[in-house]
Amino acid sequence: MDTAQKIAFLGLGHMGAPMARHLLARGHDLTVWNRTPGKAGPLVEAGAVLAPSPAEAVRGADLVITMLADPQALRAVAESVLPALRPGTHWIDTSTVGPGPVRELAGRLPAGVTLTDAPVMGSVDRAAAGQLRVLVGGGPRPGPVRAVLDALGEVTECGPLGSGAALKLVLINAAVGGVGLVAEALTLGRALDLPADLVRAQLAAGPLAGAVARTFADGSHFPVALAAKDVALATAHAPLPILGAVHATLAARPELADRDLSTLRP
Repeated sequence: MDTAQKIAFLGLGHMGAPMARHLLARGHDLTVWNRTPGKAGPLVEAGAVLAPSPAEAVRGADLVITMLADPQALRAVAESVLPALRPGTHWIDTSTVGPGPVRELAGRLPAGVTLTDAPVMGSVDRAAAGQLRVLVGGGPRPGPVRAVLDALGEVTECGPLGSGAALKLVLINAAVGGVGLVAEALTLGRALDLPADLVRAQLAAGPLAGAVARTFADGSHFPVALAAKDVALATAHAPLPILGAVHATLAARPELADRDLSTLRP
């Protein structure tokens, strides 16, 4: 894999940090930025360069990767980054923001700068191992860009720009909705005085097996606040009464905002 290109990685949260560390371990020249600079410490110790601003991070970069919390964060970073991009730079956005903000960003890019939307499925453990599901939208891209996408995990080509972001909303909402349904099934089992282990085992033997596994996952970190954000992005696109109820459940538990989605189970 060509590691000669310079990569700017912006956003070192629960997912961004292990993704950046994985690329660094593969020999890439990495400059990083995070709104909270202290989170970059382990990466700097491993060889990354910490930039004081998004603009400084992308100056001279061949490839820009963003992993940001929401559309507002992407827009804020874009305000700083866009004037500093040089022709020939390729931007990969791995954030979960939906197709609208991706297309909005594409319309603001300077001449000669290209964009791929590549949100990911998988949690921190898969990010660290380079085993994410990478949902890619956008037209032709240079070979080295595809090599970086491959390094992050299994690539699924989804279609034109924004299609990766769109499929991410579909898949993540299926996952969040599934966890919400399993949590309610467990609550119903308890109300009916059934043994919790029995209910869990039987749910895991049926069509909700994947949702049951995620509900009891120990090595994942998908904060409830981000799950609520993802559901809100989806319900803005279509009438989704079941997911609307899931969003209400998530929003009603502010004490769980920073905890993993699995904490919804009773």
